[in-house]
Amino acid sequence: MNLHLEARTLTVPRDIAPATSDTADALLAASGDATAFERLYRRHGARIHALACRMLDPDEADDAVQDIFIRVWDKLGTFRGEAAFSTWLHRLAVNVMLGRRGTLRWRWRRRHESEAAVDLLPAPTDRPGQALDFRGAVAQLPEGARQVFVLHDVEGYRHEEIAGMLGINTGTSKSQLHRARMALRKYLDR
Repeated sequence: MNLHLEARTLTVPRDIAPATSDTADALLAASGDATAFERLYRRHGARIHALACRMLDPDEADDAVQDIFIRVWDKLGTFRGEAAFSTWLHRLAVNVMLGRRGTLRWRWRRRHESEAAVDLLPAPTDRPGQALDFRGAVAQLPEGARQVFVLHDVEGYRHEEIAGMLGINTGTSKSQLHRARMALRKYLDR
């Protein structure tokens, strides 16, 4: 990791007994300990990268992960340990990726925005041992359907939470999930 991190001063109360190594490292990193921050990165970087690959185009994932961990460094002082660090990190990562949607929207609009986009994928073969390109199929979903599908079916968020994150109605979240599932089913049934 080649991030240049400036040292900060944060007073960590002595009476806080960190429940996990993540919490301890988060508190140390918040006070400017780059080694503790690197441990957090090593423990969580792969999961955040996998999430970025599912929510964004795979070629955007590396940049998104770097943006996320820069934001983590900046926001560590707001981590209070009321929830698990991994929960806090995951929520921050999702918010960063959703924020990137606006800046990348012009790219996504150039892609196919209909359910027919899945039709452009190569048809699965009948040969045993050949796996379906499920990741590729998910990547071809229209933006809204893909975001809701990943947040609901992969990450386990409820429709109410997704609606709040995306700034949409709960009903829209449900219809986008249905749209994604139908498009994927059409692809998988070929």
